[in-house]
Amino acid sequence: MNTANLTHAHARGVALILVMWITALMAILLGSFALIARTENLEARHMFDTTSARYAALAGVERAVFEMRNPNMQTRWVPDGRAYEFPYEGAQVSVEITDESGKIDLNVADNSILTPLLMSVGVDPSRAEALADAIQDWRDADDMPRAHGAEAPQYAQAGLAYAPTNRMFQTVSEVQQVLGMNYEIFRRIEPAITVYSNSRFPNAAFAPLEALRAIPGMTDELARQIIATRQAMPPGTTGALSGLTLPGGAAIMASGGGSTYSIKSRATLSNGVSTVFDASIRVGGVSNNGRPYTVLRWRDGENG
Repeated sequence: MNTANLTHAHARGVALILVMWITALMAILLGSFALIARTENLEARHMFDTTSARYAALAGVERAVFEMRNPNMQTRWVPDGRAYEFPYEGAQVSVEITDESGKIDLNVADNSILTPLLMSVGVDPSRAEALADAIQDWRDADDMPRAHGAEAPQYAQAGLAYAPTNRMFQTVSEVQQVLGMNYEIFRRIEPAITVYSNSRFPNAAFAPLEALRAIPGMTDELARQIIATRQAMPPGTTGALSGLTLPGGAAIMASGGGSTYSIKSRATLSNGVSTVFDASIRVGGVSNNGRPYTVLRWRDGENG
């Protein structure tokens, strides 16, 4: 084979390699574009689903407020933690309402309920007593620590850059700043506490399980019986819960309550995407945004 033929063959070989490289590069680019398009489509779908679930959950909150203003006691929703479910725009919405009078108010509770509350979630008695005192020291107006409590010097000794506010708790989450408190304990007691009821002891007609367990002498079995019995009663029922009394013999009356509620609304789409709203609402009057209720606390999060 002469030199010209060799040169021509070499050129053809180089061209073939270039074509193969270009083809591979195009395949990579097309694959990348396809992956990007698929990712963007999934992101758009996810955003659409979460937005749909979010508005459905918000509809659950609005529905709860509407039902709590229902003048017909026989059809009004009962704020004792029972679940109400309904479909909304392709989502299944589950709403639980709890009257805040069923919770323990951090601003008025004393050791007689705070210590049992903390012990009911596994805190040992000595630490529970210290935490109960520290909670009261946080909110009282003086600078004198209780027997097992804490004021500014104790916070400084613990290396904390803050001290008790010596005023009422403004939010439930504020209790996490109390000396000796940690997130795990707070997480366990959070369903039982409030700053809106002005009630030292929980109203058993509406109290969640965590609050009932804190009542001195209460057993887990009795607490669950109370919840099952009251949730089996139809709306509008008044009087004592049949066959059940509180420890000590006091009757449990299916009545009372106030105008402040915790509302937990979860919306779940058919594909499993869900969003939860957890809010505290005061019903009555007209808020400054023109709504017939005032939002006291609002927390939302995507789950699913």
